[in-house]
Amino acid sequence: MSELITAELVDLDLSAETKSAAARSLAGRMVAAGRVTDLDGFLADVAAREAQMPTGLDGGIGIPHCRSEHVAAPTLAFGRSARGIDFGAADGPADLVFLIAAPAGADDDHLTILSSLARRLMDPGFTGALRAEGDPAAAAARIRGEEAPAAAPDPEEAEVAPADTESEKVQPFRIVAVTSCPTGIAHTYMAAESLEAAARAEGVVLNVETQGSAGFERLDPAVIAAADAVIWAHDVDVREKGRFGGKPVVDTGVKAGINRPAELIAEARRKAERGEISKVSDERREPDPGTRGSAGASGHFGVRLRTYLMSGVSYMVPFVAAGGLLIALSFAIGGYEIASAKSVADHFVWGEAASWAALLNQIGSAAFGFLVPVLAGYIAYGMADRPALVPGFVGGAIALTIDAGFLGGLVAGLLAGAAVMAIQRLKVHPTLRGIMPVLVIPLLASIAVGFLMFIVVGKPIASLQNALTDWLNGLSGSNAVILGVVLGLMMCFDMGGPLNKVAYAFAVGGLADPTPGSLKVMAAVMAAGMVPPLAMALATTVRRRLFTRTERENGRAAWVLGASFITEGAIPFAAADPLRVIPSVMAGGAVTGALSMAFGCTLRAPHGGVFVVPLIGEPFLYLLAIATGTVVSTALVVALKGMRGKPDKAAPADDEAEVPVAA
Repeated sequence: MSELITAELVDLDLSAETKSAAARSLAGRMVAAGRVTDLDGFLADVAAREAQMPTGLDGGIGIPHCRSEHVAAPTLAFGRSARGIDFGAADGPADLVFLIAAPAGADDDHLTILSSLARRLMDPGFTGALRAEGDPAAAAARIRGEEAPAAAPDPEEAEVAPADTESEKVQPFRIVAVTSCPTGIAHTYMAAESLEAAARAEGVVLNVETQGSAGFERLDPAVIAAADAVIWAHDVDVREKGRFGGKPVVDTGVKAGINRPAELIAEARRKAERGEISKVSDERREPDPGTRGSAGASGHFGVRLRTYLMSGVSYMVPFVAAGGLLIALSFAIGGYEIASAKSVADHFVWGEAASWAALLNQIGSAAFGFLVPVLAGYIAYGMADRPALVPGFVGGAIALTIDAGFLGGLVAGLLAGAAVMAIQRLKVHPTLRGIMPVLVIPLLASIAVGFLMFIVVGKPIASLQNALTDWLNGLSGSNAVILGVVLGLMMCFDMGGPLNKVAYAFAVGGLADPTPGSLKVMAAVMAAGMVPPLAMALATTVRRRLFTRTERENGRAAWVLGASFITEGAIPFAAADPLRVIPSVMAGGAVTGALSMAFGCTLRAPHGGVFVVPLIGEPFLYLLAIATGTVVSTALVVALKGMRGKPDKAAPADDEAEVPVAA
């Protein structure tokens, strides 16, 4: 830990009033110490991590942290604020701020040390000592763990329990837990420590597997087998879920593990007492056939179906972004006719721009060729884990072969997952269990999916796909405008959530085999998705007094997020005031989607925002559609917030303080 924090990285009088200012102040110390190479680049990475999930914790603690290529060495800076800084914790502002900077390729040893600090933050004695400390060097030493160890208890004074008492015969309740978070540096280990402390207080035996950035050490199978219940406190997928089959599971987010450990333990007890073990066992035989993510296997079918589909879409998006942008760039260099160029494997001239354009186009097309198989494969993976990958990919490839397209991929993924789940429920001889996941299940499921796709459902789906394509190509006038309205509403309703992803997936699916209609859909979807953050950025600029200090800071970042087609940039505003913000941005998104379709704007790139405007058909009208929707949303949100009045006066901007007027 001595390499991670020194006295120069400690500020016991942190004067910042906002989380971004606090991060900048502490990061400045890192720059001065030579630990961070690019202040603004590092702060952008911190802000991106903060946008995923607030890093404030109950107890007055803020732990902004990230991995960044701008970090030269793993570093920790500490600041203590007298006024408190809002990091999004439920119990109020944080007075202890720990800025954790990890290099993009941080080694396991340093991450393990950082994880030990995260555990210590759950100790009231440790945080209390930091609040009372007056010397930066002493505070750094305490954070490094150099305070004097507590005296060992006198063995002669230790109370010896009588042997073989009735209490010793009572078996304690046993729980195994998994904790994980997107970054895997802090929340993962803090949740583990919090759960362990609550378990000790209640006499529960609890063993935790922390699936963090430093890798993870699997729990002993014997420990899992002896457990009465399982707790998953996670914001990313739990790895190797099948190990926990046959147990009642409490499935929740990582912050619940930090803030509500006793409640989770109590819920685990209740599930075990209600006899849910047999129910979970029926659903989780062999590798996990349940859902992935936090929805859990006990959700309604609609919830599980949405989770399966989002799993496929999330894995497909990187292929969409890379392939689509490569193709768009090739068009910018060589024109649309470059798509019919000969293979660069046979015809490539180093100094010829057309050859480079053809190279980019063919690389992008290769990436796009994986869209449907990846979608199908990871829908199946979300349903039934790794054994479903092979039949899922096979089904997706067949969907391309029979021209069933995007819809065929959706169906193939669901069929593959269902086939694997059905096979996993079969009782097999113990000698076959070892080869079931790697041989028998993929083989049988692939045969089943192949038969269904080639012989039974493939042709009807292909016909439906062709009908949908013809409908899109034939859209004009009021029909196109109505579709634009619907897509705009979907993009802005949950701003990155399921409806947003469904609309986006519908649009990018059309890019796999682009037609004039599908290119119009892609343009409308991206235009509408840019409106929410742009509108909130404009609203915080024109009517600053209607927004809190934190919202005004978020508004400045929203300009860039909106211009980059990152709809999630409006989420902080929607979370703080959903009844005013969400209807407003939906109205603007609907206007933008309708105008984009009415103007006949087209787009061949699946992402990029204003940075791909040169690749858009009718670019000036496209920008007009975005501007119009942004103004509509801004006007509505300002009007609705104006009816409510000003926000809490406790946080006015420094330059907006009320000045008394002399009589």
